[in-house]
Amino acid sequence: MRGAIWTVVAAAWLIVSATPSHARGPYGSISVGNWKGGAYTNDQSGAFTHCAAGSSYQSGIYFMVSIGANGSWRLGFSHESWRLTPGEAFPLALTFDGQPAFNVYGMPIGAQLVSVELPVNSALVNQFRKARQMTAFAQGQLFQFNLNQTAQLLPALLNCVMSVKKNGVANAGEFAVTAKPAAAPPQAASAAPPKQGKSGTQTGTGFVVSSNGHVVTNHHVIDGCGEITGNLSGEAPVKLRLVSADETNDLALLQAPSPFKDVASIRQNAIQVGNGVVAIGFPYHGLLTSDFTVTTGIVSSLSGIVNDTRFLQISAAVQPGNSGGPLFDLTGAVVGVVAAKLDAVKVARATGTIPENINFAIKTGALRDFLDNSAVAYRTAEWRDEMKKETAEIAKNARGYTLLITCTVNEQSASAKRPGN
Repeated sequence: MRGAIWTVVAAAWLIVSATPSHARGPYGSISVGNWKGGAYTNDQSGAFTHCAAGSSYQSGIYFMVSIGANGSWRLGFSHESWRLTPGEAFPLALTFDGQPAFNVYGMPIGAQLVSVELPVNSALVNQFRKARQMTAFAQGQLFQFNLNQTAQLLPALLNCVMSVKKNGVANAGEFAVTAKPAAAPPQAASAAPPKQGKSGTQTGTGFVVSSNGHVVTNHHVIDGCGEITGNLSGEAPVKLRLVSADETNDLALLQAPSPFKDVASIRQNAIQVGNGVVAIGFPYHGLLTSDFTVTTGIVSSLSGIVNDTRFLQISAAVQPGNSGGPLFDLTGAVVGVVAAKLDAVKVARATGTIPENINFAIKTGALRDFLDNSAVAYRTAEWRDEMKKETAEIAKNARGYTLLITCTVNEQSASAKRPGN
């Protein structure tokens, strides 16, 4: 059935492009994870028209991405249960990584198939190219798509278009682009601790997000770990199990065997540049205080390195061990997950100046998507100016749900982890 759906979707791309024929292909091969496709031609003229690849999702939707010979971008969605009216366009909202939605139109080109045209070089295309999660809302239904593999898929599609235009479909081969595994943002270092000698442990920070004992931290804090424990300041550690992880967005969900008394609230509306923030965590645990530390600052930017919109740039100081800790607004609601700091040494070597107060936290949009996908019921809060609190009060409340995360790392895993973790 998957192959049949793909044939329909690929052929329909030409119909949307007003070509009175069907597609022939695929020529060559695009194989990136679950995405399969290749190059396609006009069935009558034999002219190259586009490169495309598609993948099935658990929701039953078949999702296609295509790039035309003229550089145009299109998305295609198909589901066996749909009964659409061809030619009757309807509004559709696309959201990437929890950012503001893009309002577009879906064009049914069959009873079970919708095409969405993406304007070339638009903000929408730019968001799609770097997004890790996408939601599509149309006709009262919400669909979610994991885009983790698009970092490899999109270069393969572009390579397909360029190769076929240069060499023709007769010479089409494998278009996947071999790339190194995705790394942390350039010139950024995670705020996780350095390895502690022969102890085989590493530490970070986490915070409670549900009344069922769920705890959020960074993926890099628990990557390669065996046993994971968490403890509130002054209390005995409890064993945590790994529930789910998102390496791309650097998030991990853990769960304790029993609930905690207090739970963090996650801010629902977006924070603004210049708003004050409070970071709480356990930096350099074992070298500094055994209690958590509190630092304050502001939101310096709504994007991270190279305009990565998944992150906030903050001036609140963070150190190794702060990773995975909560970032609060001045009402005490979580507005981010502390994740990284700018690598001052590398920047100093490159520019001759030492950067100051440049650190990063994952936005709550990505966090909420992650929790939604993990079926976790979390508390939310809206910003109200009159609810501002003193930093000491925010820290006092956070004591009940901010944990020191400690994990045992086997020697093989530790040696394989990226530098700086």
